[in-house]
Amino acid sequence: MVDQNGNGAAPAANNTPRLTVLVQYSKDFSFENPNAPRTLGPQQQSPNISVQINVNARQLAPTDYEVNLVMEGGAGEGENTLFKFELNYAGVFRIENIPAEQVQPAIMIEGPRLLFPFARQIIADAVRNGGYPPLYIDPIDFQALFVQRVAAATAQSGAA
Repeated sequence: MVDQNGNGAAPAANNTPRLTVLVQYSKDFSFENPNAPRTLGPQQQSPNISVQINVNARQLAPTDYEVNLVMEGGAGEGENTLFKFELNYAGVFRIENIPAEQVQPAIMIEGPRLLFPFARQIIADAVRNGGYPPLYIDPIDFQALFVQRVAAATAQSGAA
């Protein structure tokens, strides 16, 4: 169906800034339950849970970017390790009508913000399927993570 404005002219170009998710997918996923079944069952104390987050992006085409949200973590340490996980969850995003100076923040903040709920659910389900209560990772402030990364890169280039 073609939209027309009544006089036969083509509709005006839409200059609205847009970030569109084209596809999202698990690139790599690992869940380890090294001490099961010994570590399954009631725990005497809460295990030490650690989670590390990293965001990477690369340009695929003039308007398309792949964003990788990498989440690693686990519970317990050494002989008392309950579980470990590593997830590389990615998406391809299309940027339209966004000024060049705003492309990197849009990709590195909004991209992972859109991917995070899906990655979080994959990890929660894997931990639950491993015999433990689901691990729901707290929401991440991707803007603060981006600002921190830019500051670190600026400091490093200033020191060189």
